[in-house]
Amino acid sequence: MRHIRFLAALAAFIAPHAAAAQSPAQQALYQSYAAQAPGDAARGKAFFLGEHTGGKPDTPSCTSCHTTNPAAPGKTRAGKAIEPMAASATPKRFTDAAEVEKWFRRNCGDVLGRDCTAQEKSDVLAFLLSL
Repeated sequence: MRHIRFLAALAAFIAPHAAAAQSPAQQALYQSYAAQAPGDAARGKAFFLGEHTGGKPDTPSCTSCHTTNPAAPGKTRAGKAIEPMAASATPKRFTDAAEVEKWFRRNCGDVLGRDCTAQEKSDVLAFLLSL
């Protein structure tokens, strides 16, 4: 019984802090993706960190440019700086739906050689918004 009360208290403490990390615009954007396919942060992390085939040989992974730490800046193949992917490190990230779609289209093409599925997008967003 004490374990249940402890878990309930822990959940009550964590939930508002997790939600506070996201702006209303980020929450709305994520919900638009989750309506098509509910995201899973663990799957999103595996996708983000994983190596893929089908895309460009020099970009087999999201981490090819964005690094394995989404809270750190990345760098394009041409050497241009990329702001951190984690919403907590770059608060304006994931607030503009057109911008997010543009980068999903480009990056999924480079990494996968195809468009990302709704599930993949939702999972990656769930992961990056959870940081």
